[in-house]
Amino acid sequence: MIPRYSLPEMTHLWSEQHKLEVWKEVETLVVEAWAKEGIAPADAAAGLRAAPEVDPVVWKEREKITNHDVAAFVDVLAESVASGGEWVHYGLTSSDMLDTAQGYILKEAASLLQRRLDDLLVVIKRRAVEHRSTVMIGRTHGIWAEPTTFGLKVATWAFEIDRDRRRLAAARVAVSVGKISGAVGTYAHTPPSIESYVCDRLELGIEPASSQITHRDRHAEFLATLALIGASLERFATEIRHLQRSEVGEARESFGKGQKGSSAMPHKRNPIASENVTGLARLLRSYASSGFENVALWHERDISHSSAERVALPDACLVLDFALVRMTKLIDNLVVDEERMLHNLESTRGLVFSQAVLLALIEEQGMARDDAYRIVQRNAMRAWDEGLPLRDLLAADPDINLSTAQLDRCFSAEHFLRNGGVVFDRLEELTG
Repeated sequence: MIPRYSLPEMTHLWSEQHKLEVWKEVETLVVEAWAKEGIAPADAAAGLRAAPEVDPVVWKEREKITNHDVAAFVDVLAESVASGGEWVHYGLTSSDMLDTAQGYILKEAASLLQRRLDDLLVVIKRRAVEHRSTVMIGRTHGIWAEPTTFGLKVATWAFEIDRDRRRLAAARVAVSVGKISGAVGTYAHTPPSIESYVCDRLELGIEPASSQITHRDRHAEFLATLALIGASLERFATEIRHLQRSEVGEARESFGKGQKGSSAMPHKRNPIASENVTGLARLLRSYASSGFENVALWHERDISHSSAERVALPDACLVLDFALVRMTKLIDNLVVDEERMLHNLESTRGLVFSQAVLLALIEEQGMARDDAYRIVQRNAMRAWDEGLPLRDLLAADPDINLSTAQLDRCFSAEHFLRNGGVVFDRLEELTG
């Protein structure tokens, strides 16, 4: 991923230096396991444990000769110890080390993303509670619907992020596996005890029936989960973009001192962070697609998945990491214009209260539903077309015999929101 969308912690996890450190740890644990079995000498394991980390520059130079990254690594690592180098990679195939190390790095990356989701949930919950009573227009199909509150809108985001947390926790378990079972998964040259020792020390699960690799449905699940989290962020971002439109103006991204919204138009304050997150969500979906393509491999393994996931796995983690941090900051600093929300609500001329009148005519006047609907709709269409207040039209309609108090109740936002507290009771139960 380009530096623009790469944050330090996640960048480190996917750096070549960290990858080589994890590779060395896997190789070291294997030799320790052989020593525990009484096969390799104990000093070979101790010497490898004390050996310096493999220099990425030296490793790359050796790869120019071997034309094989793991073979080059094994050569350089074996040469770094005074004795016992012959035990490095003993009984292994490349994927034993690669997939086990990758499972460990994916576990680390998923843990970081889990922390980011937790941080986002804290901010979303706070903003939801803050605006629990901030009345605004609800919209369906982009058209005025009924009154709601900004807090209720944001509460839907909180529960979605909580679902994303649970999805990611499951995906983390799915990818946090290793295998030390040999070229076709038969344990021909490494007994299962070697695998158990290594995976136990790395706190990884074991692929119960591997081929030459850990199976890529696991990685597809992980990438799909990241894409789904991205889709959640895109939903929030799209809503913020709509609310920031000049004609709506109910919420907007913060605008810093000295910031410029346009190189040409000095008045501009654009929803750039929301648009940025929207674009990054598209990338995540493309990485998920490659994950699905990587599931089907020839026989016990080919390497058609390798080139794709060398890009897709780190980039997806980096992209989502950046998007989560950006969305957290965006929502934390989101400017909510409560006065504009009320102004927009009043500008509907009461149209958003139509269903309350419909139900009152059924309950209070005993009308048939379709008759009541047609009477309210008739007046609502006049309000739309002639710019007249709906309440005045209804009060003057001879077919309507509701009292002033009954009409007042129909046109009260509080009447619509009286049961919304249950959502915040549920919200309080979310941890994070």
